Amino acid sequence: MLSYTIRRIMMVLPVLLGMTVIVFLIVHAIPGNPAQVMLGQQASKEAIEQLTKQLGLDLPLHIQYLDYIKNLVTGDLGVSLHTKKEIAEEIWPYLAATMELSFVAMIIAIVIGMNAGIISAWFQNTWFDYTAMIFALIGVSIPIFWLGLMEQWFFALQLDILPSYGRDNVRNPVEAITHFYLIDTLIQGRIDQFVDVVRHLILPSFALATIPMAIIARITRSSMLDVLRSDYIRTARAKGAKMKVVIYKHALKNALIPVITIIGLQTGLLLGGAILTETIFSWPGVGRYIYEAIGTRDFPVIQSGILVVATIFITINLLVDLLYSWIDPRIRYR
Repeated sequence: MLSYTIRRIMMVLPVLLGMTVIVFLIVHAIPGNPAQVMLGQQASKEAIEQLTKQLGLDLPLHIQYLDYIKNLVTGDLGVSLHTKKEIAEEIWPYLAATMELSFVAMIIAIVIGMNAGIISAWFQNTWFDYTAMIFALIGVSIPIFWLGLMEQWFFALQLDILPSYGRDNVRNPVEAITHFYLIDTLIQGRIDQFVDVVRHLILPSFALATIPMAIIARITRSSMLDVLRSDYIRTARAKGAKMKVVIYKHALKNALIPVITIIGLQTGLLLGGAILTETIFSWPGVGRYIYEAIGTRDFPVIQSGILVVATIFITINLLVDLLYSWIDPRIRYR
């Protein structure tokens, strides 16, 4: 297991290096001069040229890339051209907000999606199976922005039971320690703020969880049906084993591999694709951080933000691969 883990980690390194090249080239292909954006439309040509030289943007592209990599190796993500702050410090609160939202959304998707898929497979071709798969089809097809707006209209405006935007109550703000507000409020013993943070999480996390929940339900149902038709499952059922024993002791482990693949991919997509949900619910996440940086042509923030999200995505896929080998040890020998 140790040699397999080391081999998989070594395979990630060239992927990360290739990713830095792609991100660097894409960011520098964005039209517009950051110096022009920083100084405004009324700035003189001389001032723009001076600031461009000061920022090192007049250097050849490969020199800029090598400088970028040297700084990256030492953990230096650079300085924001817009705020003049260290990106490594500035990005963390935004990243923590996105990770908290994505984590809660993924827990909702896994718990509801997997259980719906398992029950649908066990009671195949019943009313529950048809209803669950219809909802799964709607969940995959429905646009997130529309669902988010409908949630705000119904639960916030009509029923007035949940807040429609933000992470916390602006009149009673959370004192950030880790910037994971659920954890911070528990550390400080502020149960009232913890409840308030949970209330703010409900609408955006359910909107974000809809698509992965539907996909997980469909994949779990399909995978479970394949396993439930196996000889050893038929034997267990013929011996009178209870439903819970057949599913959770014999069938689920063998049906998990394709489900874990989807969970890993969807978790990475949630982190990178939460920008729409964050915009609708005014959630201060990393997606909005990168989006605002694009507007100001803040190259260091854009490439560092994308790089951090992509690194998390690759790390999740690495963990999924390692989980495979734990579930099915034959994989590590292939």
